[in-house]
Amino acid sequence: MEFLLFVVISSVIALLFCLFVGIWIFKNSEGTDTMKTIAGYIKEGAQGYLAQQYKVVGIFFIIVFVILYLLGMKIVSFAFLIGGCCSALCGWIGMFIATHSSARTAQAASVSINNGLRVAFSAGTVMGLSVVGIGLLYLSASFFLLYRFFTQDLVVITSTMLSFGMGASCYALFARVGGGIYTKAADVGADLVGKVEAGIPEDDPRNPAVIADQVGDNVGDVAGMGADLYESYVDSIVAAMALAVSAGLGLKGIYLPLVLGACGVIASVIGYFLVRTKKESQGALIFALRRAVFSVAAMIGVFSLFFIFRLLGPNSWGLWYSILTGIVAGILLGIVTEYYTSTSFSPVRTLANRALTGPATIIIGGLSLGMMSTALPIILICAAIFLSFLFAGGMTNYGYGLYGIGLASVGLLSTLGTTLASDAYGPVADNAGGIAEMSGLEENVRKKTDQLDALGNTTAATGKGFAIGSAALTTLALIVAYKQKVEILGAPISLSLLDIRLLIGLLLGGALPFIFCALTMNAVGEAAGLIVEEVRRQFREITGLLSGQGKADYTTCVKITTRAAQKKMFAPALLALTSPIIVGLLLGVDAVAGLLVGSLVSGFVLAVMMANAGGAWDNAKKYIEEGNLGGKGSDAHKAAVVGDTVGDPFKDTSGPSLNILLKLMSMVAIVFSNFIIIHTLFK
Repeated sequence: MEFLLFVVISSVIALLFCLFVGIWIFKNSEGTDTMKTIAGYIKEGAQGYLAQQYKVVGIFFIIVFVILYLLGMKIVSFAFLIGGCCSALCGWIGMFIATHSSARTAQAASVSINNGLRVAFSAGTVMGLSVVGIGLLYLSASFFLLYRFFTQDLVVITSTMLSFGMGASCYALFARVGGGIYTKAADVGADLVGKVEAGIPEDDPRNPAVIADQVGDNVGDVAGMGADLYESYVDSIVAAMALAVSAGLGLKGIYLPLVLGACGVIASVIGYFLVRTKKESQGALIFALRRAVFSVAAMIGVFSLFFIFRLLGPNSWGLWYSILTGIVAGILLGIVTEYYTSTSFSPVRTLANRALTGPATIIIGGLSLGMMSTALPIILICAAIFLSFLFAGGMTNYGYGLYGIGLASVGLLSTLGTTLASDAYGPVADNAGGIAEMSGLEENVRKKTDQLDALGNTTAATGKGFAIGSAALTTLALIVAYKQKVEILGAPISLSLLDIRLLIGLLLGGALPFIFCALTMNAVGEAAGLIVEEVRRQFREITGLLSGQGKADYTTCVKITTRAAQKKMFAPALLALTSPIIVGLLLGVDAVAGLLVGSLVSGFVLAVMMANAGGAWDNAKKYIEEGNLGGKGSDAHKAAVVGDTVGDPFKDTSGPSLNILLKLMSMVAIVFSNFIIIHTLFK
């Protein structure tokens, strides 16, 4: 149990460090009274949205809890609630610190760009380490309680812990879908009427949707992302723990994924102090964050080697190579994503040139770029799967090979304390720029916040690539765990490609991500339409609004987007929850396996395409706004804004939500496997 104690201590260190960093953030000034007022609007809107979401999702959780309890899954029912609460807590912490950091970032940037960088990255660090700390504390405590007071059968314990992730996945899906609908409806509505029709700048206080847009950055890209990556982190570790038991590695194999996460905590705390810069160039900012990410990855590699030898002996080099494979794959996925979405490289600049001939050509170009960008990430994930399997000895011991894939997934996510900090940094910097614009700060301050925001666009895009890659590896491990759970229950599962049920499942699974994205995209479109009409109404009816004499009604736009997001998030979520159960009850466990594999294949490719196309459209617009191809207000800029509005739900609603769809369906299949086996209609 000494290793479990190390994990607990590491998780406590993570949470205490979050407290330390949070206290430091609050010591920074929020700036002028105007900045405080605007920041107050954003805090109020974000808190109001989350409060409403907790009420709505809480009812759903109670219903599912009762169903699980009545089906005899008493431990799972309580674990479902706890997992959902932990996921919600991670999202709330991230949103709380982000909404209190944006004005402070803008004020700090007025002193120096390094000060602004430190405040924004510190806010991201609180979120990143709170996700890791809460996840590790929850998993280690759950394992200890089950092992000490319930049973010492490791198969039963890990099977039970696999069920724990369903609650986290359920809440994460609601948070991502609802938050994504909110943020992109407000963003699209604000851009189409404000920029294109009225010709006013981004984040202009005359735009009634500007506060809703700022709130959306927090509820979607912070709270939703925190819940999302919490469940990714937890799911990857419990899947690797289950695979350790199947490989016959016992307690030591179970401890290794947990210890690997603890190594990530220590490395991320050290890496936090590496994020600083003396120069005010974009390259210096990127270097500051990369230095931290690469250093943390290297430290985890060294730390993990020590613990592998302590746990499994000096002949475990292969498992260490599997871990390194996952770490390297995560870094490379970020680099590939950056290539396709950054203004520093040719794909985005070529796309920006398409805006010279109108909205249609830039939309066509963005779709083409997104489709082409899927090749390298798929090759990287395939290489990671094969190499981690090979290094772990999968050619001679299949169980060891699968465990190697599980460790690669944990290795990829072991840097989460820093990579999530880099990702969450983006919305904070974005809000800081908006507050600077709305508060009328000096042009020099706005220039610095724009630099921070531009870096945030890059880190957000690379963060999405990282999240998609981790989802693919984690889902693969969960599918293997599903097969093993079915075998433990004594049901036959062949997984033969000649089995018609498997083929039907594959086809249904391949279609599911497209149906899911259609529902979420349509939800954004409808909600954005409501915002467009409201902004137009205010421009017509509020005297002197466009001339700067009148005051916009921000509250109404916030209420409209909140209602629309809450209403529209249920259909996509229910699709993910019910599909494995319905297919299983009709066609059995093989069809469910096909459903999971089919959705993984099409969902992964679709998620990469949508994330990269959306990121490229966004940065093509920003490339033009920097003064290229006619600059702001030109026809090319208006065309690029249209492309960006198409890409917004791609990269911030549908694409990120697919990650959770894949993992949640696997979790549901695992939890309800016994129910499906007993009640299958066509056996």
